[in-house]
Amino acid sequence: MKNNFLLIFVLLITLSCKKNDELNLLKWEKISERVQYQPYPDGFKLKTGKFTYNINSSDLPYKKVILLNASLVGYFTELGEENKIIGISSPEYIYSEKIHQLIKEGKIQNIGNEQKYDIEKIIALQPDVIFTNYIASFDNTYDLLRKNGIEIIFLDEYLEQNPLSKSKYLIVFGKLLGVQKESGAKFKEIENSYNSLKLIATKSTSQPTVLANEIYGNQWFLAGGKSNLAQFISDANANYINAENADSKSIPLSFEEVYTKSENAEYWINVGNHKSKKDLLQISPNYVKMKVYNSGKLYNVSGREKGSANDYFETGVVRADLVLKDYIKIFHPEIFPQDSLYFMKELK
Repeated sequence: MKNNFLLIFVLLITLSCKKNDELNLLKWEKISERVQYQPYPDGFKLKTGKFTYNINSSDLPYKKVILLNASLVGYFTELGEENKIIGISSPEYIYSEKIHQLIKEGKIQNIGNEQKYDIEKIIALQPDVIFTNYIASFDNTYDLLRKNGIEIIFLDEYLEQNPLSKSKYLIVFGKLLGVQKESGAKFKEIENSYNSLKLIATKSTSQPTVLANEIYGNQWFLAGGKSNLAQFISDANANYINAENADSKSIPLSFEEVYTKSENAEYWINVGNHKSKKDLLQISPNYVKMKVYNSGKLYNVSGREKGSANDYFETGVVRADLVLKDYIKIFHPEIFPQDSLYFMKELK
């Protein structure tokens, strides 16, 4: 009897170890440096930043979703999954006409904004999941929602510095929304388009010098050389004035420092939400001293705006290829001479 018990015990341990070995052999699928997932027999494990989620197949696909960030809307519109959204924050910042139509029909509820979310309404809607960027000061709100049985998944796409990494989040949403095949095909389409455009840009013999962003108060927050913006400029075959910098975040510099660095700049991009070059002088009269202000070309990202909404921060988050094409057209006007800018707009 004792020997039988020992035999069963050893058998159970062996089976358990074998199962663990099988799980360990399952590879992590990498979306970006921040996001990856590992499939297992009954679901998958998702890592996003410092958070890890064990998601069971029985809970998928998510059919009732709340979004607390407008920047995540683009993934749903790109996949045609707007009907799965039941609640959204700050709808005035949403560009999508279909989303606004669903709000008008009462199929999507306004659940407030970052100043004051309507927690009671969120709980009453009983979503399958909430997608949002992580904000540490909202931890109490997140805890309250979790205590009411609501799953929260943090997806901080704005921290991604590789343009295509943001686009690749489509694959994550595809797995969670039950459209994995469609999302994979959509990402591959964007990736192929981006890489094709990048190759076309290299055929231009010119590599213009580019300045970005603008001054706030006494500091010019210049995007780092490893930032998303710097990558776009490089892939569009242009020289960024801060390319040698090793930071992904914006670097605060004085006007004098930027004035010196931008001496040879021919283009100035990401120039705030201004209507004309003259408006810029209200921010800083010193701009008139800059060569690029006087004889260069200036662009902002207000080409697709409706009220407070800007599609650059919606569709542009997902469609890295369309953003890159705009930059190529700006820096190399001989390429795509018949095409109009999509997200960008020239300041005159």
